[in-house]
Amino acid sequence: MSPALSVDLFLYWLGIAAVAVNALTGVLDAQRKEMDLVGALLVGTATALGGGTVRDLLLDRNVFWVVDQTYLLTSFAAGALTFFIARRFNLPERLFLIPDAVGLALFTALGTQVALQWHAPWLVASLMGMTTGVVGGVLRDILCNDVPLIFRKGELYASAAWLGALTVIGLGQLGVTPMSAAWGGMAVTLLLRLLAMRYHITLPAFRSR
Repeated sequence: MSPALSVDLFLYWLGIAAVAVNALTGVLDAQRKEMDLVGALLVGTATALGGGTVRDLLLDRNVFWVVDQTYLLTSFAAGALTFFIARRFNLPERLFLIPDAVGLALFTALGTQVALQWHAPWLVASLMGMTTGVVGGVLRDILCNDVPLIFRKGELYASAAWLGALTVIGLGQLGVTPMSAAWGGMAVTLLLRLLAMRYHITLPAFRSR
């Protein structure tokens, strides 16, 4: 298998995993609102596919799930499975935050590598990675009638994704293979997000007067 084909295959399965994890987080959040199956699947699908859709539109690419409906089917399957499991067991309301951090890391690394393959400049590629990581969560929160996580005064979220995306780019500039660079970016994003949640690490914010 050629190196280029190996990278493409890696990114494909990374995308499938990211879609599945983010669909799960969307359905878990919909559980709080006591949505029915259709509502939960809508939220899960928007969470899973929203970030990559915006990335592809901005890069003038064919939208990934329109080209290959496997992503759409993966979102439906993961969402439906999560829905029926969550109905059977009494899961904590904030459980979605852990898979959300994993999905953020997966989609950030994937989006950055996709943008780099599209020959986007480094800053644009880092922002495309961050966009891929966070937009699905924004749509999830809007559909659940919540203020999106990235707009709340709280732990690092979009900034963790951006630093992860910059890690992917930086490692690539140092000659690291795309797959290893993606793993490094995922590790940085996930670690920063989990540490921020654990120790309440935040950015400066406006204070009420």
